[in-house]
Amino acid sequence: MKQKETMSNSQSNDVIDELDHVATSFDTPLRADAFEMDDELKIELIAKHFKEIMQVLGLDLTDDSLQGTPNRVAKMYVQEVFSGLNPKNKPHARLFENKFGYDQMLVEKEITFYSHCEHHFVPIYGKAHVAYISSGKVIGLSKINRIVQYYAKRPQVQERMTVQIANELKRVLKTEDVGVVIDANHMCVSSRGVGDTNSKTGTAHFSGKFTNEDTKKEFLNYINTPASI
Repeated sequence: MKQKETMSNSQSNDVIDELDHVATSFDTPLRADAFEMDDELKIELIAKHFKEIMQVLGLDLTDDSLQGTPNRVAKMYVQEVFSGLNPKNKPHARLFENKFGYDQMLVEKEITFYSHCEHHFVPIYGKAHVAYISSGKVIGLSKINRIVQYYAKRPQVQERMTVQIANELKRVLKTEDVGVVIDANHMCVSSRGVGDTNSKTGTAHFSGKFTNEDTKKEFLNYINTPASI
């Protein structure tokens, strides 16, 4: 830490740029006033600033194909790809009694998600595999998917997203028996920098009964078994 503090500004920036996977916490870093501005004003300001970026790049904004781009990008950022930043979009998961008394793991695998790397604002995309063992309550299957999408739709680090999904499931389901595995492609690796188009990144979070080796193995075997249908 002391070594980092004594670096020059240019050296520090170079090091930060190389740390493509650094994450400072498992909470998305947001300012306290992040939601004081309404979406309409955010769209207006983002469009203004993105237009300036395009102009700096030398693009002709009078061209029919480009003139609407700043507003399109602004709407996409606020209403779509970063909509998971806003807590008003958080899914409300209704709990149901586990009337069947099902006491084995429930697995929802291959949930497709699209996110964005918070270091370069380029896509991360892949599959999330989620499992839990009921403590007496269950939730609708679609809500598992919605929880994944909510945490994906924000600037992210894959490790953080994995833990956020797991923590939300534990909170909603009132159980520690949760497993989450994510396999993802990072465009910051494939479309820039090293240009590796073949590698994938895997992350996992296991808690409660899923820290048991047999339970963990059962979950991993299931998600790695090709569907027969």
